[in-house]
Amino acid sequence: MARGGKNKDRESGPERKCIATGEVHPKTELIRFVVGPEGTLVPDLAEKLPGRGIWVTATRAALEMAMKKNHFLRAAKAQVSVSDTLVSDIEQQLARRVINLISLSRKSGIAISGYEKVKDALSKETAEVLLQAEDGSTRGKSKLSTPHFGHYIGWLKADELGMAFGRQTVIHAALGAGGLTQRVVDEAQRLKGFRVRVSDTKTAAGAAGKEIRAK
Repeated sequence: MARGGKNKDRESGPERKCIATGEVHPKTELIRFVVGPEGTLVPDLAEKLPGRGIWVTATRAALEMAMKKNHFLRAAKAQVSVSDTLVSDIEQQLARRVINLISLSRKSGIAISGYEKVKDALSKETAEVLLQAEDGSTRGKSKLSTPHFGHYIGWLKADELGMAFGRQTVIHAALGAGGLTQRVVDEAQRLKGFRVRVSDTKTAAGAAGKEIRAK
């Protein structure tokens, strides 16, 4: 589904309304918050904390709007303490979730890294997701293309991808079908909202050699 509209496809899963934009999105495209016992706003990325959920579209702009215009206070109908570092904190937490999921995928044999291995997987059409470090060489990244009907993730840094593979840095990686791959795509899409501006989308896609096929 494209951001900004309501997807009527039931397969997209449960939907919630963003308190900042007023738009309805699948839960996978939003971030849930709850108010803690001491009135502190707590991000619930795993959607497991008790309490009434407050939902915001997973973009930097939507979250900043919710903070600036006191949407959290109105949604909670009570005084709420919001951390000044909430945006950066959520970005870091989302990045960590993506890294951990890729790491688990590596341990299960679904994730691979290294230019030659990724190139081989792409040529054999066994790769469903192409991952490339945001700070990697544009020239090197342009030699690999997003899998047909697959996904591209290009907003993790080389050291973050490295953490997922137990190395110092990784520039090229890929995920096969099944396992945790869809979860990686969903979580990475939320992270994208905090790292990639709309105007940067074509630039990021160009680095991959094809237009990004967003989930």
